Amino acid sequence: MSFDSLSSFLDMGGHALYVWSAYGIGVLVIAANLIAPAVTRRRFFATEGERLRRSEVSEDEVKS
Repeated sequence: MSFDSLSSFLDMGGHALYVWSAYGIGVLVIAANLIAPAVTRRRFFATEGERLRRSEVSEDEVKS
């Protein structure tokens, strides 16, 4: 399919709403798949770090 101008490309032969919303949803899904593991990893290490600090404090109190 060939387009005569940028506006005809953006119009996508009258299917612009469907085409561009599909691209937008696709980009959002890919972004979520890239961001979610990073957020989960950061949360995991923060939780484990806090748990380790509490564990060290408890062990120091027992030794005293």
